[in-house]
Amino acid sequence: MRTAARDTRGAAAIEFGIMVPLLSLMVVSVADIGLAVYRKMQVEEAAQAGAQYAIARGFDTSGISSAVTSATNSTAITASPGPVQFCGCPTSGGVSSVGCGTVCTGGAQAGTYATVSAQATYYTLINYQIVAATYTYNAQSTARLQ
Repeated sequence: MRTAARDTRGAAAIEFGIMVPLLSLMVVSVADIGLAVYRKMQVEEAAQAGAQYAIARGFDTSGISSAVTSATNSTAITASPGPVQFCGCPTSGGVSSVGCGTVCTGGAQAGTYATVSAQATYYTLINYQIVAATYTYNAQSTARLQ
């Protein structure tokens, strides 16, 4: 009996069998985080592509929406809510919406801007039980057209 208690043959195999599920979960979790970050980057890129379309070709709701949805290889990205055109004045905190024809501080006329939005939902690879199984990413890009 004493020799069986001191026998360590096969201990590595048992340790390996215990650690494999934990290591596998860690690998899948890291891959899942990477895919979620990639989806977020795709949404941001799609909003930028829509704004660039509006700058190059003018405000066209269907054209901008098409540019957003075709900006990446993901079919989950939508142009939601739809693109919006408005008049505004640049400020230190962004663009403030004003009536068209308004004179901004500094004497310049209010410009025409477009705000483009993109949205997509990411579904985790496995259900972790302690975090949400879905994440909705939104991005918005505003560009001056005139």
